[in-house]
Amino acid sequence: MRTVTAIVTVFAFASAAFAALAPSAHAEDPAFLSIGGGTYDWNRKKDEGIEVRMEYRHDEKLFGLVKPFVAAAVSKNDSTQVFLGAGILMDIYLGKRFVITPSFAPHFYNGGNAKLDLDYVLEFRSQVEAAYRFDDRSRLGVAVSHYSNASLGKSNPGTESAILYYSIPVNFFN
Repeated sequence: MRTVTAIVTVFAFASAAFAALAPSAHAEDPAFLSIGGGTYDWNRKKDEGIEVRMEYRHDEKLFGLVKPFVAAAVSKNDSTQVFLGAGILMDIYLGKRFVITPSFAPHFYNGGNAKLDLDYVLEFRSQVEAAYRFDDRSRLGVAVSHYSNASLGKSNPGTESAILYYSIPVNFFN
């Protein structure tokens, strides 16, 4: 678990440094409604199940570097877990078609059972997504994420998710 967290963290910081130094290759993307589904707790397999997500990813950058997003997720296994959060992401373009998106978001958490309880109402989700960008700017991507309470609870079991995303360009607030 710590290895996955370390890899995601190092990759996110390396991506941020690369993006800060690399010039933008093209016009900015629009806002997205991202819908995803995949496997929950696939790494430790204490209570493996499915996870579905919906996110709104804003198109406006904060400080010229990161974009805000809001997220809702539900995982179902022997119990149901609900995650609601908001955070920041950064799109790193590798040519015209490929996008790497590291993100970080605190989430409110509810759920768990004797097999896997994340042990605190506040969980932090770190994630890295790799996506293919279509001509209409929609994206199909895969992501690996880690939920952790950062040792705020009595224990910090954490868990990982692997998610397949489809991101649809939207114009809700423009």
